[in-house]
Amino acid sequence: MSKKIAIGGDHAGFEYKQEVVKHLQEKGYEVKDYGPFSADSCDYPDYVHPLAQSIEGNENELGILICGSGNGVALTANKYAGVRAALVWEKELAELARQHNNANVIALPARFISLDSAIEYVDAFLTTEFEGGRHERRVEKIAPQTVSK
Repeated sequence: MSKKIAIGGDHAGFEYKQEVVKHLQEKGYEVKDYGPFSADSCDYPDYVHPLAQSIEGNENELGILICGSGNGVALTANKYAGVRAALVWEKELAELARQHNNANVIALPARFISLDSAIEYVDAFLTTEFEGGRHERRVEKIAPQTVSK
């Protein structure tokens, strides 16, 4: 069974998003595109919030966000307790985000990486598994903690 993948971003990531969607569909992934649906200037939170909610609600297994720097989309996605979004600009970071942090969303900076690199990082992210073990307790501590009074 193929993984359900959510994808979204902003106008700066639109062209890469279109190519990544095509690539993933060719590989047999089920892809839900949260937008944007053109390269017109837009506000990334409008697309990131629904994507993050779909990850937190287990509608989609993993997410891909693409904007100019990757920062805005990652910051927005990480507002959700069930989302662990990792900013990635190297293949090894994509792998480590999955292996050690059990990241479930990758954030890519379209203005700083090539399309070929973006696809390589997405593939690495989607095919790398969480190692668990000593990393499990750390990941469990990532979600917001309640403060006792």
